[in-house]
Parts: sequence; C-alpha cells; structure tokens
Amino acid sequence: MIARHLAPTLLHAAQQYPVVSLTGPRQSGKTTLVRAVFPRHAYVSLESPDHRAFALEDPRGFLGQFAGEVILDEVQRAPDLFSYIQGIVDERNRPGQFVLTGSHNFLLMQKIGQTLAGRCSVLHLLPLARTELAGRAAMRIADIGCPPAPSAATDGGEWWELLYKGFYPRIHDQGLDCQEWLRNYCQTYLERDVREIVNVGDIETFARFLRLCAGRCGQLLNLSSLAADCGVSHPTARRWLSTLEASFLVVLLRPHHQSFNKRLVKSPKLYFLDAGLLCYLLRIRSPEELRFHGSRGAVFEAWAVSELLKNFLNRGAEPDMFFWRDSAGHEVDLVIDHGDRRIPVEIKSGETVAADFFKALAYWRALPGEADCPAALVYGGKSSFTRNNVAVYSWDHWG
Repeated sequence: MIARHLAPTLLHAAQQYPVVSLTGPRQSGKTTLVRAVFPRHAYVSLESPDHRAFALEDPRGFLGQFAGEVILDEVQRAPDLFSYIQGIVDERNRPGQFVLTGSHNFLLMQKIGQTLAGRCSVLHLLPLARTELAGRAAMRIADIGCPPAPSAATDGGEWWELLYKGFYPRIHDQGLDCQEWLRNYCQTYLERDVREIVNVGDIETFARFLRLCAGRCGQLLNLSSLAADCGVSHPTARRWLSTLEASFLVVLLRPHHQSFNKRLVKSPKLYFLDAGLLCYLLRIRSPEELRFHGSRGAVFEAWAVSELLKNFLNRGAEPDMFFWRDSAGHEVDLVIDHGDRRIPVEIKSGETVAADFFKALAYWRALPGEADCPAALVYGGKSSFTRNNVAVYSWDHWG
C-alpha cells in the first residue's frame, strides 16, 4: 500500500469526533486507507446486497450488531442509517465510533448536514498525490512562495509520462494499462453511478457532456455554451455539472475578489481532478502525444491545481485557492489566500523557464499592496530555484 498523507489527519479526527466521514471518487483508495488506519474496527461494505438489505429493512438491528467501533463502507447506499447513527453517538458519546465512507459527496453531505452536524468530521480523499507516489512529505502550504532550496535535475521521469497515466492507486499498485483501466472506469461511472445519482436516460448524451467538459478544462465556465454544444437545456447542464463535482471528477475554481460576494457570483474555471482521466477523455493516446498536444498546457495546469487541492484536503484544511483575472484580461493561474497575505502562482508546462513566464506575476506585484508579496512559478522542468524574486518549482517538487 502506498502511504497516504491523509492518514494522520484521519486518525486525529477519529480521536476528536464520534463520526468520521471520508468521501472521494471511486477507486481513490478510501477503503484501503480506513482499514489500514483502523485495523480493529469492524468492517461492513454496503455494496454487498445482503448487508445493504439488512441495513435498509432493519437499520436498528443492523447497527445493534456492532458493540464497538465500525467502518461502514459506501454508506450512501443506505441513507436512513444516519438518523439511527445520531441516536447511538448521542447515547454513547465516544470518539471514533463510526467511520463512514462514500463516493458521492452530495448524498452524504445532505444526510450528515441533517442528522450529524457537530458530531462528524468530514474529510475527502482524492487520487494519489505526486508526493505520495514519490514517498516524500508534501510541501508546507505556508512555505509556497518562499525561496526553495536550489535543486539539481531529478530522476523522477518526465511529467507527460506520469500525467498521462494519472493518479488512481490501482493503476500504480498493480501496474495496469492506464487506458484500459480508465475506459472501464468511465463506463462503470456512466452506466452505474450516473444512472443512480441523476437518473439520466440518455447516457450517450451525458458521455458527450463529459468530453465537452474535458475540452473546456482550464477555461472560464460558460454553461450556456456548454449546454448548447451538448444539445441540452441550461438547467440540465448545471445539474450534470453538479453531478461531476459531487463525484469528485471536476472542481470549479472561483475567481479571487476582495469582495467575498463577487467570488460566488463571477464565472469559475473548470478543472478535472485527475490528469490521466482528462487525457483519456481528450483522446490522447500516448505520453508522447500529450507532450506535443494542443491541450498539454491545460492538462499540466489541471494537474498543478489538483496537487495543491490534495495538499489542502490531506491536511483537513479549507482549500483557500482561487484564480485572478481583471477586466483587461490580465490573469494569474492560482492565488492562495492566507487572509493576511495572498500568494500568486503561475503554471507553465514548458521545460525551460522563459522571461515571459513572469509577466503575470510582475503585473500582480504592481497592484496596490502586493509589491512585496511572495510569488511562485510551477513549470515542466526538473530544477527548483529562485529567479526574479520568484520561487520557481519543478513539477517534480510541487505538491
């Protein structure tokens, strides 16, 4: 098993709360992680028809069979259990009683919000981070933008080879063919999860919607255009996009504004959370094709965004990350908001640092109050250093 950075956060949460909920996309390693972190907990998967039938028909009797702590896997399959779990934790008031996992965020969150508010720690596990694959600690978020220790070229391979393969654990644990695995993953998602979550009748149209979203990765979201190209209504496109978010396939990155309200109403940018899945949907069929593909910049940017998001989530922290764009079209790919300071981050897939990589960061630093702010650049090369008072990170050192 590849060590996961979320493990200490998960264990700490179970020492503080009677219920811990772990959500994330299918095949992100949730079951493997919770069984490794809590080896003495009883374990039940509600994917099993027998266990699910027992939980649905007699929830009180189902939960009554566990005298100690228990892991309930894919608990969204029996949503009525949440109300009964509330009664048990209120009576026993013991930390770590229930560890719940689920693949659909909104189904779990709706029930948790209704019945387990204040009793439950909610954590999220995404596919592997680059640092997890490399077997090293993640960078401290507070240190991003500080001068990195100068490093020589690494032997971590080429970024297009790793991003093409993606970061789902099973691909790496078992050495599977990534294209075949991702094809089956998409097929299972469409045939099972989508039908179950939103009752989509026309799976072919939803599959086209998914690929159209992939083609818009890294771009401002225009739902009207997306709906028109897919041949569905605007409300349908919005509902389907929410499904992709709830399934942890995509994330919407909000624009940064001093006004909090504007962050919520302005158009976000759309990113896929796994570069390998994005390559599959874009019909990129080899690492070498990705290297020269017109979407290589978008794939690299999506990967850099997802790595930072994983870093936040693995710490159990709120991901205070945004992008920034002004009315004249000046743009910074990422802004990390620490409250008292903001860190601009540019993302470039090029393997050689060019002078124009720093233009957006220089423009940001010319804004009122931002002259002395730390800044960072992530690029496709193999060395990390400081240039133009900007922390330059190799792709292999990011995350």
